[in-house]
Amino acid sequence: MSPQSPPYAQLSFDELDTPLRDTTFVVVDLETTGSAPGEDAITEIGAVKIRGGEVIGELSTLVDPGRSMPPYIVELTGITSAMLIGAPRIERVLPSFLEFARGSVLVAHNAPFDIGFLKSATARCELPWPPFQVLCTVKLARRVLGRDEAPSVKLSALAALFDVSTKPTHRALDDARATVEVLHGLIERVGNLGVHSYPELVDYLPNVSAAQRGKRGLAAHLPRTPGVYLFRGPSDEVLYVGTAVNLQRRVRGYFTGSETRARMKEMVALATRVDHVECAHALEASVRELRLLGAHAPPYNRRSKFPRRAWWITRTAEPFPRLAISRSATSDALGPFGTRADAAEVAATIADICRIRTCTKRIRDDQPHGPDCPDSAVGGCPAGGTPQSAAEYRRAPDTAHALFRGTDDAPLHGLRARIEELAAAELFESAARLRDRTTALALALRRAQRLASLAAVDELVAARPSPSGGWELAVIRAGRLASAGMAERGVPPMPVVEALTLAAETVIEEPSPLRGATAGEAGLIAGWLETPGVRIVRASHGYAEPARGGGGWLQWCAVARGAAAAAGTA
Repeated sequence: MSPQSPPYAQLSFDELDTPLRDTTFVVVDLETTGSAPGEDAITEIGAVKIRGGEVIGELSTLVDPGRSMPPYIVELTGITSAMLIGAPRIERVLPSFLEFARGSVLVAHNAPFDIGFLKSATARCELPWPPFQVLCTVKLARRVLGRDEAPSVKLSALAALFDVSTKPTHRALDDARATVEVLHGLIERVGNLGVHSYPELVDYLPNVSAAQRGKRGLAAHLPRTPGVYLFRGPSDEVLYVGTAVNLQRRVRGYFTGSETRARMKEMVALATRVDHVECAHALEASVRELRLLGAHAPPYNRRSKFPRRAWWITRTAEPFPRLAISRSATSDALGPFGTRADAAEVAATIADICRIRTCTKRIRDDQPHGPDCPDSAVGGCPAGGTPQSAAEYRRAPDTAHALFRGTDDAPLHGLRARIEELAAAELFESAARLRDRTTALALALRRAQRLASLAAVDELVAARPSPSGGWELAVIRAGRLASAGMAERGVPPMPVVEALTLAAETVIEEPSPLRGATAGEAGLIAGWLETPGVRIVRASHGYAEPARGGGGWLQWCAVARGAAAAAGTA
């Protein structure tokens, strides 16, 4: 081992994908003074190292627990306090065991018990616990064996079922040897069902068909990098699109027991190949997934298949403008909304507080509005009651426009004052309804202003620390990801930034608050920019939400929603 190598390294997926015959297992069993890892202590460790069905090493030792043995433990194991005199303490034994097991898959019968004691002892000894992969033969037996064949999965019962040569005796090494034979018996049962690697073994479920497992070769060519995968059907149609941090591992999961969704099993049965797009990091993968969903509308995806299908609150083009709900956005629209009902509810609240008319008759610019409309207090038009000229009425849509853009939140303050008046008059149900409508409006404003603020920046370059070192880089133009890349550890990031900027996509703007970006993509980017450690490398101009926008009402909304939830459970 080189001086730079860590003392304990987690198995890479390359190693875990090797055949079971080439995987190293360390089967471990413990005897203890009781069943509580935090209170009781280890009295014996037995471990057997195996590879390819052959034993390549054993470790066995008694351990001085530093206390007398409880009588029921003596009766169960035969280990007495006298036998432990002169035995090494756990501080001396544990480093040897960890070195013995380094780089292997740990196996134990009822693994939570044994691993729990080992982790507790490691913590008391102030040693690092290596990130072992762990296999529990109890769980595996429950998956492989039917209850009619194995009513009990105790070690003694499984030892009898598989007719092992070493019988369990409640001594650590004997029980570890028995567990080795049980493990081999379980592997033999599933070996002819297409289970040939460690991930396939731990993911095994009996209801996975042989045909489903047989398609695991579709994942063989995929890289172990972030990206997007596309399942294609018999006519080369796209059936399903997804993202992954590790493409091969994620796609392989569709052919094992880790995938239990009926729709996905149906999709896998139809799939004939899997395409992929490698990505620099998770943000690029998520954005490309959204774009591919919009391009292909795969039948087995349930979400985001129509990213541009949204609703907007717009202003009609007439002398006395009204609010309208539309699929098409204008430059001064508010949205997007997922459903027409949500947009209509927010529009009604805005019309009410800003006194925008809801009547639908056409009025010329030389005519007044109001004489024929009863006031909203009696179920009429919010702008009714008092006659207004076109110039006088224009204050109402202008107030709504300022609310949309976040330059004036006076309407929200007006709604809050009205809620307080209703509550003071003990009209609590009316106050609660208005509170919920105000919350919906404030959150809609914040969502729209947050995305519009990002889309307003012509170009923004940002960097986020990568978990593996280096920097994740993104070039964002008008709310869209124009380029993405990585500056690996030790690589100067600025030359990479310059190269990404030069190669970035040119975006085509549209007359909407998001300048043509979809809400889904802009939302993903905004969320990424808000994660810890992100740095703005440069921007064409400031990236900030409006000072008097919905963002300033988030705390009030949180309190209001908490009150609504409390009322709902009362």
